[in-house]
Amino acid sequence: MESYHIEEHLHPIYTRHPECRRRPLIGITANHELTDATLRDKYYELVAEAGGTPVIIPPVPDADIIMSTLQSIDALLLTGGADINPLWSGEQPLPSLGHVNGRRDLAELLTVRLAYNRQIPMLGICRGIQTLATALGGHVAQDIASATGVLKHSQDADRDVTTHTVTLTDGSVLASIFGGYGRQIAVNSFHHQAVDACGPQLRVTATAPDGTIEGVESACHKPVLGVQWHPEWLGADGLPLFRWLVDEAALFARAKAFHRSHVTLDSHCDTPMFFPKGIDFGTRDSHILVDLHKMDDGLQAAVTMVAYLEQPKDGKTFSQIAPLPVSGPRAYADLIFDKIQAIADAHPQHLALARTPSELEANRLAGKHTIMLGIENGQAIEHSIDNLRHFADRGIVYMTLCHNGDNDICDSARGTATWGGVSPFGTEVIRAMNELGVMVDLSHGAEKSFYDAVEMSSQPIVCSHSSCRALCDHPRNLTDDQMRLLARTGGVMQVTAYHGFLRLDGEASILNFLAHLDHAVSVMGVEHVGIGTDFDGDGGVPGLADSSELLNLTRHLMRRRYNDHDLQLIWGGNWLRLMKQVQENRL
Repeated sequence: MESYHIEEHLHPIYTRHPECRRRPLIGITANHELTDATLRDKYYELVAEAGGTPVIIPPVPDADIIMSTLQSIDALLLTGGADINPLWSGEQPLPSLGHVNGRRDLAELLTVRLAYNRQIPMLGICRGIQTLATALGGHVAQDIASATGVLKHSQDADRDVTTHTVTLTDGSVLASIFGGYGRQIAVNSFHHQAVDACGPQLRVTATAPDGTIEGVESACHKPVLGVQWHPEWLGADGLPLFRWLVDEAALFARAKAFHRSHVTLDSHCDTPMFFPKGIDFGTRDSHILVDLHKMDDGLQAAVTMVAYLEQPKDGKTFSQIAPLPVSGPRAYADLIFDKIQAIADAHPQHLALARTPSELEANRLAGKHTIMLGIENGQAIEHSIDNLRHFADRGIVYMTLCHNGDNDICDSARGTATWGGVSPFGTEVIRAMNELGVMVDLSHGAEKSFYDAVEMSSQPIVCSHSSCRALCDHPRNLTDDQMRLLARTGGVMQVTAYHGFLRLDGEASILNFLAHLDHAVSVMGVEHVGIGTDFDGDGGVPGLADSSELLNLTRHLMRRRYNDHDLQLIWGGNWLRLMKQVQENRL
């Protein structure tokens, strides 16, 4: 019998500790009818049954309210409802267009785009799949009857009755969710609009017999899924979709918690290459992969920005090919560092430079992102140890000895073996870097240069953005023997997201990046592996395309059963440990 004594209900809560066993917070978009925000009870009942905490999101198109909501939730459920206004696709209404719910459109389209930026798991149902497509660059047909004319997609049967089948794409998330039911499942159907083009961010994963798109998922290995049918009415048969969403929400919550409590450092980005084009680091600038907005979205603590200097071809000087007017390589690197300092000065509440691991950690605790400085190509020192000392005093944490072409320090992986490894001057440079507390970086170095540097350096060396030759036979990648020696001598390899170093036969994705990272860990041990994306230097692949998607990378690493200790090492612990060791050696 129902008890109406509040203390009896409070007793089991008060006698356990902690009082709350946290369940992932699932935001559910509300419908709007006349003067009411409404929601079918089936949505929140199945969220609760799947282990989530349902929270209703009213359709308020206010950016601050939407973003404040997204900061709190762990996943987003986009519910069914009326048609989407065709004006959002630049179209005029057809006679067959149904009721348009203008109160929902802008609020939900903004919500989807902002949630997508933040890697928030999403499940769209009926109108929800259409909202996903509209917001992410796809297209919704105003009415599918004239296009298909085969199936009745707006059934008269009760909502819990299935009336047609859909075919699931092999290897898709939907197929894995409904694996026990085979490649075809029976669904209900209440719509006359449908997605007819997914756009670049989604791919088709379920179709009706007449070809109508019934399911989509992320094309970039993100937790985004949409279905055209109404699983909330199908009881136990619909529950697996809600369990998928709640499971992804729990994983996302873990990833967020990790990023908020640990340093997450990318050891190499080339964003300064875009300074001559007038980019704005304080906006979500579509020209660059690393900016304040994307670092916020990816909960990224720190990045090493490098002054990249192209190696001149024979007969050319650096000043002739420099993207900004300068007298020489040293002046160019100084100019880049001045511009980085200006960016930090323009955003003092959110961004700061750091030279040491302790300064980086202080910035993190103060709620600031960190930029560290590096040089990519030792021609910046203009054959002068005094210039190396100058850049050490400016705060560089590493110098990549060469780039694509031999220089006066060493042979390049893309060079002509000018020196047969490290040059006599390069020997002086490496010893001076040891004395000055600057890490020696052999990404871009020839194999012989690598082995020479390991032997010459009194400190372990690093490879700030390299991948595995065993998986992609490119001269820029490290062989297993190089990797084993690097680990044996205490060095660190930072796996890069440059597609050409991940695979040679087709487009790479985050899955290829993960395969290289897994291989590096298996060869070297987790204590010697990290992440150096090469963003804005042609780095970036689907699923790991910019700084906002670093959170998606952590989600995948957790899926691969890397624990928090492993993640702490990979996400900067190894790199910063070695940086501290090298800096403490400064004479």
